[in-house]
Amino acid sequence: MLEDIKSAGVERIIVGGDVLPGPMPHETIAQLLALAVPVQFIHGNGDRVVRAQMNGQEPTEVPEPFRDIIRWTAAQLSREDEQLLASWPLTLRVQVQGLGDVFVCHATPRNDLEIFTRLTLEERLLPVFAGVDAPLVVCGHTHMQFDRKVGATRVVNAGSVGMPFQDPGAYWLLLGPDVQLRKTTYDLEKAARLVRQTTYPRADEFAARNILQPPTEAATLEAFKNVELK
Repeated sequence: MLEDIKSAGVERIIVGGDVLPGPMPHETIAQLLALAVPVQFIHGNGDRVVRAQMNGQEPTEVPEPFRDIIRWTAAQLSREDEQLLASWPLTLRVQVQGLGDVFVCHATPRNDLEIFTRLTLEERLLPVFAGVDAPLVVCGHTHMQFDRKVGATRVVNAGSVGMPFQDPGAYWLLLGPDVQLRKTTYDLEKAARLVRQTTYPRADEFAARNILQPPTEAATLEAFKNVELK
């Protein structure tokens, strides 16, 4: 993926949340900070609950069977990492040549938890984006790329680099002078092997279900019907 970024002439990287949790949390943060181009972050719900755990707050919004993942991730990080997480805002506004003002959020402009997809009815989303005075909104959270309109606003989802809910690969966006939905292929078997070598809870399951054979978009869209914005 770094080669794709270099070849595209990327001048700035925006990480749209949920760097955490994951099987290599410290290594992931270190890699991002070591990039040769400026990196800006916003926090996602995963980053937020890991930071809360680091400060002794049990993440009650996370179902009990998955809280060991939050605890494990928090235990791998340093106080310097926690301070970095604390500096990440909920949203960003950036100027992009050819696109103008771009509003970046993790889930929706209102919070880091709301779920919507490319199929969510526009009438449900109009109140959510009504206060955003930018022609383009970039979001994430659902781990599926899309490009759609909500009223006059263009809303694009960057997808997910490490946990796609569609075909295997690393999904990202290239902004300017237009919007390009990008996907980078990589050595899936090698990545799965590295994950299995960690002490991450259910590392084998993560390697199999999130790297080698992630959930399909169709299955995820069906699952999200019960939790998307109403």
